[in-house]
Amino acid sequence: MPGRAPLRQAAKRVERRSVTINLRATEAWRALVDHAASLMEKTRTDFIIEATRKQAEDVLLDQRFFELDATRYGALMDILSKPPPPNAELKQLMSGKAPWREP
Repeated sequence: MPGRAPLRQAAKRVERRSVTINLRATEAWRALVDHAASLMEKTRTDFIIEATRKQAEDVLLDQRFFELDATRYGALMDILSKPPPPNAELKQLMSGKAPWREP
């Protein structure tokens, strides 16, 4: 698509890629990725970065989102409504940075 190039260039100006990630793959895998990327009108790099980012975000969201039935939800809400009193271990835990946060 002719109109897509300026968007790509604008995105590169906003967030410059400065880190190299090397991959080893089979020729069949590369062909599969190249075919999918071409269908999406993306470069191989853009396709892999977007797919990898989406998967990483899904993994991290799976660590934060969970579904409960009504009984378990009620039990969780009871626990959350009566937090433990502050103690040294809790203060230390809460002062750390969440693993999914950017450095």
